[in-house]
Amino acid sequence: MESQVKRFPAAALESKVAAALRQAGASEESLAAAVRAMLHASMVGVDSHGVRLTEHYCQMLAGGRLNKNPQLSVDIRAAGSAMVHGDDGLGHYAAYKAVEVGIDLAQKAGVGAVGISHSSHLGAAGAYALAGAEQGYVTFATTNTDSMVALFDGAARFHGTNPLAFAAPVPDSKPWLLDMATSSIPMNRVLLHRSLGLELPEGVAADAHGVATTDPDRADMLLPLGGADYGYKGAALAGVATLFSALLTGTTLDSDFIPMYGGDDISTPRNMGHFVLVVDPNKFVGRDMFGMMITRYLSSLRAAPVRPGGERVMAPGDREWETVAQREEQGVPVDPDTERFLGL
Repeated sequence: MESQVKRFPAAALESKVAAALRQAGASEESLAAAVRAMLHASMVGVDSHGVRLTEHYCQMLAGGRLNKNPQLSVDIRAAGSAMVHGDDGLGHYAAYKAVEVGIDLAQKAGVGAVGISHSSHLGAAGAYALAGAEQGYVTFATTNTDSMVALFDGAARFHGTNPLAFAAPVPDSKPWLLDMATSSIPMNRVLLHRSLGLELPEGVAADAHGVATTDPDRADMLLPLGGADYGYKGAALAGVATLFSALLTGTTLDSDFIPMYGGDDISTPRNMGHFVLVVDPNKFVGRDMFGMMITRYLSSLRAAPVRPGGERVMAPGDREWETVAQREEQGVPVDPDTERFLGL
């Protein structure tokens, strides 16, 4: 796929994306958060949630769905819990704020659980888990999204792609990072395949009747993680994201969302909910002992025997950090539609 698109330096993309959001009227604080999260996704290889979303966010800012100058508010509910009100702005802004609040809580209570309401699409959930881990905290981030994934054996959309992201600090190394959709793939990847004219892999999407298809133009919904035999696992994990992001925050259920794409209404806020959990290792086993243990764990994991035909055993995040290094050297691939929109 990447061979069919041009590559650009991350710094050039950062400048172009910021300029586009600024022209659309986004405040400097909110656009800085959005640029940070989108560049994270583009650098680690999650192109579906990277700079290609700039045009969509600009359209939503112009249409009024997104508040151009959101004023975030924080309500501390208990020693280890809080709510952030996103004021219907760019979701990245509220999500990074929740990580900051979670860290403040965790420094005192050991854990900081932060719900987010009145927010919007936040891009790659891993960006926020990583933000906590980079400051020394084990961090979990999740969100529910509008219905686009069938249930196991289902023939209609029910859950969103509902990512679960976890990250942990590793001494003298990049953090351990897991960022996974509970669907087979993100819907943005279907749109990316449409843009590039490429077929989808087997078993990841279905047509309007729930029948599996590899044609991105016929794909109407996604299939849950786990495939034909074990998709019930992905469908259940999607419910975990809904539990934390919608039920605990009192926001919008997957099936009640205004669609992110394709609808006529781009002026009504979507009241998305997200959830961030920050854990301070120092309040458990201790930061030094945790650092020693995770280093030992990852060393053992990477040294595990490799099956015949396999290349090597990798820890979550290894592939992403290799992609970052490659893209720092070779540039970030950008699809043709985004290249045109950003004027690259």
